[in-house]
Amino acid sequence: MAQLWGGRFTKETDKLVYNFNASISFDQKFYRQDIRGSIAHVTMLAKQGILTEEERDQIIAGLKGILKDVEEGTLLITDEYEDIHSFVEANLIDRIGDVGKKLHTGRSRNDQVALDMKLYTRDEILEVDYLLRELLEVLLKMMKEHTATFMPGFTHLQKAQPITLAHHLGAYFEMFKRDRQRMKDIYERMNYCPLGSGALAGTTYPLDREYTASLLDFYGPTLNSMDSVADRDYLIEFLSALSTIMMHLSRFSEEVIIWNSNEYQFVEIDDAYSTGSSIMPQKKNPDIAELVRGKTGRVYGALMSLLTAMKGIPLAYNKDMQEDKELTFDAIDTTKGCLALFTGMIKTMNFRKDRMEESAKHGFTNATDAADYLVKHGVPFRDAHGIVGQLVLYCIDRKIALDDMSLEELKKISPVFEEDIYEAISMKTCVEMRNTIGAPGERAMKEVIEKEEAYLKEQEVPGK
Repeated sequence: MAQLWGGRFTKETDKLVYNFNASISFDQKFYRQDIRGSIAHVTMLAKQGILTEEERDQIIAGLKGILKDVEEGTLLITDEYEDIHSFVEANLIDRIGDVGKKLHTGRSRNDQVALDMKLYTRDEILEVDYLLRELLEVLLKMMKEHTATFMPGFTHLQKAQPITLAHHLGAYFEMFKRDRQRMKDIYERMNYCPLGSGALAGTTYPLDREYTASLLDFYGPTLNSMDSVADRDYLIEFLSALSTIMMHLSRFSEEVIIWNSNEYQFVEIDDAYSTGSSIMPQKKNPDIAELVRGKTGRVYGALMSLLTAMKGIPLAYNKDMQEDKELTFDAIDTTKGCLALFTGMIKTMNFRKDRMEESAKHGFTNATDAADYLVKHGVPFRDAHGIVGQLVLYCIDRKIALDDMSLEELKKISPVFEEDIYEAISMKTCVEMRNTIGAPGERAMKEVIEKEEAYLKEQEVPGK
């Protein structure tokens, strides 16, 4: 078909070049945003007297008809059109005649696509925020249920000190809470309208950019027309934030994979989120956790690709910037899918409390508390450290836990030990004595849970 820009050209574009240049295969994704932006644009044009009210109403009716037909599947978006803007405008002209040709007055495809991408990204930020909030609600519910579920805390993948499952889950709550805050930050920074910037230098038409911005729920118009059409910072920020979300999901997935292993058996993943082996009947594989971990690289790739595409682009618009869409669309869809599936997986997981507590005991996670016991009874810390090291070696040789040693055995290594040592190094005492804010003690955890509940009730939604 004839191109909207074809007046300057004397022969048809080569088919291969046309296909290479076209973006309809992916930018059709924001047909709603394109039509919404066009409705706002013609509403403003009529307000400014550039179009008549009758022309405005005809165009808007035509645009709404196109939207309805696309939504209902009676109008298909095909590769007959170069991009979504061409599709909408060509169909509008077919439906309402020459009045449809006035749609593009005072507008360039440069500021049009900048608007569409901003509107689309803004909608997706809200979608991702919603999914993050759902995940946080599931985590908070689990935290409330497991303030007394003892487990080992790790450093270097070595058992370190006893904590609770609530405390461990709370660490991820903080991560995903920061992810929501990043969504809000990006929304605030990007929420300015580029429409009216033209190709790069504005327009001679007396547009009311403030009015257009308000119709589209932006805080106001962008303040430099060159930057408006050349800016993809908000996409880079969004992809960076999505990469961070995926990194957090991947870390959590790695732990689920470890906890699900035969050696740990801390969790049992629900059958709906597991698969078996085609040859080994005993297998129950944590496929969803592994796929989330694997798909993290895919989102990282989108971020690096866009950073690389943008690094050498002079002002203002260049065709390289068309590469932003497929990358961003894929990263958004991947992250949203991973968030939804991961939330479902952890919501249905069964935690083996007995295995967790036994693992904490047999990992000598209470060794520090045994040393603290000696210090409280007058032994210098460095000496106490050495004494407990001897206790650990003794237990390793006999394949027992510190709690399993008799008082007689303890006294052979240090006469300072008395019967109260058993209470001092119980998992319950080791955890509950740690009650500074942010620690795993039950009193501290309940205070944190109250704060997290209050945070979720605040309804921190971007743009609100």
